[in-house]
This record gives sequence, C-alpha cells and structure tokens, in this order.
Amino acid sequence: MLKRKIQELMTEPGCAVNTAKSAGERKKGCGKKLVPGAAAGGCAFDGAKIALQPITDVVHLVHGPIACEGNSWDSRNAWSTGPTLYRLGFTTDMDNLDIIHGGEKKLYKAIRKAIARHSPPAVFVYQTCVGALIGDDVEAVCKAATERMGVPVIPVNAPGFVGSKNLGNRLAGEALFEHVIGTVEPDDVGPTDINILGEYNVCGELDQFRPLLARLGIRLRASITGDARFADVAACHTARVNMVLCSQALVTLARKMKEKYGIPYFEGSFYGISDTSDALRAIAGLLVERGADPTLIDRTEALIAEQEALAWARIEPYKARLKGKRVLLYTGGVKSWSVIQALQEVGMEVVGSSVRKATASDREKALARLGGDEEKLADAIPPREMYKMFAEGRADMMLSGGRSQFIALKARTPWIDINQERHHGYAAYDGMVALVRQIDLSINNPIWNQVRAPAPWDPQ
Repeated sequence: MLKRKIQELMTEPGCAVNTAKSAGERKKGCGKKLVPGAAAGGCAFDGAKIALQPITDVVHLVHGPIACEGNSWDSRNAWSTGPTLYRLGFTTDMDNLDIIHGGEKKLYKAIRKAIARHSPPAVFVYQTCVGALIGDDVEAVCKAATERMGVPVIPVNAPGFVGSKNLGNRLAGEALFEHVIGTVEPDDVGPTDINILGEYNVCGELDQFRPLLARLGIRLRASITGDARFADVAACHTARVNMVLCSQALVTLARKMKEKYGIPYFEGSFYGISDTSDALRAIAGLLVERGADPTLIDRTEALIAEQEALAWARIEPYKARLKGKRVLLYTGGVKSWSVIQALQEVGMEVVGSSVRKATASDREKALARLGGDEEKLADAIPPREMYKMFAEGRADMMLSGGRSQFIALKARTPWIDINQERHHGYAAYDGMVALVRQIDLSINNPIWNQVRAPAPWDPQ
C-alpha cells in the first residue's frame, strides 16, 4: 500500500511541470533515483517529521531507535504562540530485543503513557526504517489505540528508506488528508477563511503576514502546519481558499482538498515585496470569486500601496550600499526562487542559486528570475569549487544553511543563515526590511577588511 501511495505522489497531476510531460515520462514520476548516502540531505522520515512537528498541541511519537528522534527533534526553529507540547521529544527507543520480538506492544504502551501524562488532543506516530523493516503494523496499532483511548492517534507511514525529505513532506500531507482534515465541523465558518499550506512559522514569520490578512478581514483558518492546533487543522476543510507556500511539497494535499471539498488553490510566496503583494492580490481575487465582499479587492490594493511605500522608504538607505553586490544563494525549495527576486529588488545580483532540494517547478521559477541563465543554477557545488568562487571574488557574500557557512567564513566572506535554523524572520514587507538590514550589517561590516588584510607577522 505504501509503494502504491508513493507512486501516486511521484505522478502528481496537480504539478504543472508533470502535466506538461508526455504520458511515458509521467509514468517515470518526478522522484530522483535513490543512491547510498542520499539521506544525508534529509530522509522521508525527516521530511514528514519537520512538516508535522509545528502542530504545537499534540504528541509527536517516533517509533524507532532513539537516534531517529534525537536527529530530528527541534531541527526547525518553528515558534508557537501558545502550546509547547511539540517541543518535547517522544520515542519508543527500539533496541535489539524489539527488533527480534517486534515493537508493536511497546508502541501501544508508549501511546497510552503519553496520553495519560499529557492529555493531548491527538498523537502522531512516525514509522521509521527499523519498524518498517521488521514489519510493525503502525497503522493497526494506531487504530486500536484510537478506539480504546478515545484520542485520535495518527499514523505517519514515512520510513526513511522510501525516499527523500520532499517525499516525506508529501507523505505527511497524506496523513493529514486521510486521518485529520474533515474530522471536526466548526460552528464559525466565514466567507473569508483561508488556509496556508507549507508555512512552518520559522522565527515567527507567520506574524509578519498574519496581521496583513487580519486588516483585510481575512481569517487564517489553519496554517499547515506552523503554529497550528490540531482542531484548526481538522476543521480546515471549511476554508474558502488554499495558498501553497512551500514549493510543491504539499501540492498533493491542496489538489486533493480541491477535489473533495472544492477549495481552489494557488502557489505563491511571502518572500520579497513584489511576491507578497502578488500573494495578497491572489488571495483577495479568489475569495471574491467565491462570494466574499467585492470591496475586498480595493481594500487589498490600498493596503498594498501603503505597505509597499513604507517598506521602500525603510529600505532606501540601504540600496546604495548594496547595489551591485553579488550573492550566492545556496538553499533549496521555495527559497531557491523566491529569495532571488527579494535580492534583485534592492539591486543585488544573484550569481548562483542551488536547486538541489527543489522541485522541477522551483527550478523553472528560479531560472526565469535569473534571466534564463542555466549556468547560474546548480544541484550541488563541491566545497572546493565554492571556496574557489569566494577566493577569486566572484561572489561578495553567501546566503545558505548552517552546514555551508564554514566554507564562506574560511574564505573570509560574509554569510547569512537563510534556512530553518535562522533567528530572524524574513517574510512579507517587514521581513524584507529585516533581510536587507541583516545583509547590510554583514556585508558592510568593517571586520572583513581587517581579516582580509595580511597579518603583521606575514612577509610583505
């Protein structure tokens, strides 16, 4: 059953790139062939865990060795405005005896203990490689626990060996669609309710655009899954519009919600001034099409004009200092293309963007924003080549995840964390101003002239 589900996800009809292929090419799917060591960039379990962990009020229980939970726990800097149960790590801590005798009884006891101690509205159980290889039926255990304890226990069948992190994101969406969404009927359904899919509230970015929606009278029924509550996700089928924010990781969920509940969706971004404005326009337009007050469009344009003027006024002092500066963007997913425009808007030049964790659609968008220059796209850049690039002065700074920072710093090049471990939110208008400010602080820091100068004891 898992194999069939994976094949369905790899031939997603909601993906524009996939539908443009021939029938024969579509059968091959969009997944890359797995090679030894591929999980170093994130396995399917890792992808499922980080996609669902931001649901803040539930127990996230990993059925596997303790190392699986230790490696994935709190790996994404997702904030919460309320419950903190999601910050606790739960695992069945499978050992050698469990591999011999099976771990289903141990899993059931762990579920019972977690419910008794924390009284969560739900428990999410994650299958890992070890449990899957020995044949533990996680779905059967979850079903029995739900019936006997009266608390929803959700199986997330995404063992690491089945594929990449992106596939794990999609399997997480499948778990929500099959076991959570539509299980609660709210009594406060409104004409301007929306869901945002693929938003994980990294560094509280949700609060950089949630107030904009509130000013327009638009209610965020559910953020899937940043700062989410189980009941909100369970009731999100009553929303009027879905926005897919994070790449195409959850496009399958959006497509299935459209088919079952009639909710239209679009893909957008809240990174950069232009992208934020376009996203607000798209939300307002779809809501009006579905029966919302037509004045919403005019109010949206007024808000956009106000916020863009304020943002550009705050950015203006930095533009002269940043114009023409060259940036290497070494990230993936939605940021592989959305951040490009954010940087270009302040006059910076993106000399390269990594698409190693991006979908085909992400790649096309990045290529379009780089003027069609294929040489500026890279699946992966070897550390030696990256160091040479900085040493020769072909880039003035790098935006990337934490694992790449040491190459830039060794080359005495400014670096800013753009990935999930960062401590600054960069979404919407305020986030764009914050990003420009951090870039300016880094790239124009006088320390770089000092560290690049010859040491006093070196020969001239």
